[in-house]
Amino acid sequence: MTTEPSKHRDDSEKEKDSLSPYASDNVSHHGKLPWLTPEMLDEAQSALYEKITGGPRSKNSALSITDSSGRLEGPFNAMLLNPVLGDAVQQLGAAVRFHTGFTDREREIAILTLAVAQHSAFEFYAHSRIALKSGLSQQEINALERGQFPATFSSEESLIMATVLQLLEEHDLDDLSQEHFVEVFSDQRLGELLTLISYYQLLALSLRVWRTPLPAPTQRLE
Repeated sequence: MTTEPSKHRDDSEKEKDSLSPYASDNVSHHGKLPWLTPEMLDEAQSALYEKITGGPRSKNSALSITDSSGRLEGPFNAMLLNPVLGDAVQQLGAAVRFHTGFTDREREIAILTLAVAQHSAFEFYAHSRIALKSGLSQQEINALERGQFPATFSSEESLIMATVLQLLEEHDLDDLSQEHFVEVFSDQRLGELLTLISYYQLLALSLRVWRTPLPAPTQRLE
């Protein structure tokens, strides 16, 4: 009996090739998931949709949460798969973005550091734009993209970047590093940073598995 492994590889490659890195107004799928318009949502999905589009993100975002047809961009479309879980995830995201003790610059430094380390194109795309509105310069963002510590960072900002990198690389924080971070910030800030990292790692994994595309050029808000 002979097998046909090449056919499986061919089909897989065709599927991969069909997944555009950019979203389009003329497609029914967002990566590997159906891309639902508001009219296609059930009651639970609609309630979650309203929370996402009407929440603090819509008032503080540097890019649109929806496309021209009202479909959710980025990681939010996948949250509609299970609205109960999706609501819990989006609430956590709003909390780590808008309700921690970090400055806007510090928060975006942490997120961009993670986005680069996790090779998350969408997270870097979205948060580089948010970072610009949060006080980071384009030069600082370019340095972060290269994995470099910008010379313009304060000692506190460099510590946040170094701590994120250590946590991602070692999945732990040694005693001296933890004591230093807590001395500069606090136990509360370390807890907030751990939660922030965990949330954006979850998004990075979801974006990767669902092959979530970047917004179409016509949808971008520069």
